[in-house]
Amino acid sequence: MNFKQLILAATAAVGLAGSASATLPTPNPAAATRDNQAFLFNAGAGDIFEITSSVMAIQHSQNPQVRAFASMLISDHTNLTNNTLATAKAAGVMAPPPELSPMQKSMLAQLAAASPASFDRVYLQQQLPAHQMALQMMQGYAAQGDVPQLRQAAGGAVPIVQNHIREVQQLLGSVR
Repeated sequence: MNFKQLILAATAAVGLAGSASATLPTPNPAAATRDNQAFLFNAGAGDIFEITSSVMAIQHSQNPQVRAFASMLISDHTNLTNNTLATAKAAGVMAPPPELSPMQKSMLAQLAAASPASFDRVYLQQQLPAHQMALQMMQGYAAQGDVPQLRQAAGGAVPIVQNHIREVQQLLGSVR
């Protein structure tokens, strides 16, 4: 899946937030620290959430710092997706198509409904737990994942996600 396909999937996921769930089996998020299919599915869904919510932030935030943070997230999560997919392909692993979780769909709906005065705070408050979950998954897969090449890719993502957490914490302290 390339970046254009990722954005199309994100757009479809947001548009279908209220429709019936997919017929494909959904990998267990708890297995994402060990199983490559669960890892790829959940990492892909996380990247789609980060990119989609950040596109919304660029469109709706009036705060230049929040917009710069959102732009960084779009770039970093696009690169993480592309690297992870290329690594999976090189390892002979087919990535399952990601799908936003019900929680991610709900968070995007809350963000879309946020008032202009509360948008930045809602966006940033969503980014912190989303990145904390991503960090836990990346660290777990890097330590005990079943595909060595993907373990390395997950390990490489850890400092990027840690940086996102630091940045969002700083921004939360400055946004009303």
